[in-house]
Amino acid sequence: MISAPAATKYFEQVSLPDDPALPLLPALFDSEWVCSAFLEQLPADYGEPERIRIHHFIHSIGRRALVSYEIHWPADRYLPPEYFVAKTNGSGPVELSRYPLDSRLPGLTAAAEPASVLALANEHILTMPARRARVQLIRYRPEYRAVLRHRLGQVRLYARVMRPSDLPGFLDTHRVAAQTSFVVPGLAGCWDDGGVLWLTEIRGRDLRRRIRRGRMRDPRPVLDGLESLWQAPQKGVAILPFSLKRAYSRALQSFRHNLRDHDDSLHRLNAIADMLDSFVASWRPSSMAHNDFYDDQMLLTEDGRIALVDLEDIGPGDPMLDVGNFLAHLRWSSQFSNPDRAKNCRTFHEVFLGAALERFKWDARKLALREAVCLFRICTNVIRHPKQGWKGQLDAGLDLVLNCID
Repeated sequence: MISAPAATKYFEQVSLPDDPALPLLPALFDSEWVCSAFLEQLPADYGEPERIRIHHFIHSIGRRALVSYEIHWPADRYLPPEYFVAKTNGSGPVELSRYPLDSRLPGLTAAAEPASVLALANEHILTMPARRARVQLIRYRPEYRAVLRHRLGQVRLYARVMRPSDLPGFLDTHRVAAQTSFVVPGLAGCWDDGGVLWLTEIRGRDLRRRIRRGRMRDPRPVLDGLESLWQAPQKGVAILPFSLKRAYSRALQSFRHNLRDHDDSLHRLNAIADMLDSFVASWRPSSMAHNDFYDDQMLLTEDGRIALVDLEDIGPGDPMLDVGNFLAHLRWSSQFSNPDRAKNCRTFHEVFLGAALERFKWDARKLALREAVCLFRICTNVIRHPKQGWKGQLDAGLDLVLNCID
């Protein structure tokens, strides 16, 4: 067994409130325990890591908690990062797993290994056999989804791995998106039993990066795409509607739990809830919508069109909420980015807000309420990706929500 390295050297200690139903939860944020638990599963010649980072924290209060970690090695070791997951449900020991093993994503292991990717590609995608595969992990949320880049010779594809039961819904959202003026990736292949589908690569420039650099000045292509999505027919599409009430209630419960010992923060939280509760209770879907629309979901193509690269949440929703979510992410970036980026995000926020109100003749107060509730949900990032000083950042985020609706 490899001895655990010094806690302060590899792992930023995070202190979050206990969950009495999950007595082992503190161990998941104890650097010494994490190092001991995971390093003993690796070959001894790996040596000690350079750093360990908490990647994601998923907490169903009173029921279960999951923390994923990303382990990096010194550059001269030439070792790829390792990803581990620790999970507790209140009974029995902490469950440990090492990427790509994931009990709820049965296709992930095959989609992550070059040899099995070749076999899958030759069966489900290519008409001409491929001889070589290269795999790169892009994004991984344990038990929910993963995105990997597959290079098969000259062919570049993105493999989206999900629970097999989620695959039919994603195919429906893809069909809806393909009817809009957005550029969407083509469907190259599908492995039903594994919950894996392959999408073509879209060439373009990252929209978030362009906004942050002050190079995106015209909001019309984004609004054009959104308007065409809102007009997409809902009939014949078996997609569950977005539930704002569920998303809002989950965020509110998380904040009440994590701020329970801080009266000043609870006072701020209660003031926000007084402003948002009635709006959320009365909210209803009105048309097809994206339901998680923001700048990091898009590319700007060479011909000036907007490409959507994330489609999972498309379904019955609210046009104003799509715009509000986009504005909320810009407002968040304007608060928590470096000065130049913050300035450019504030500028585009003003431009996008003015263009949306002028085009759709919406009530500014109603749009502000939607931006506020989206900002409220974005504040959960502080808990889902916890770091030292998380409470101060959460307080600052909640102040943003108040400023939005004052």
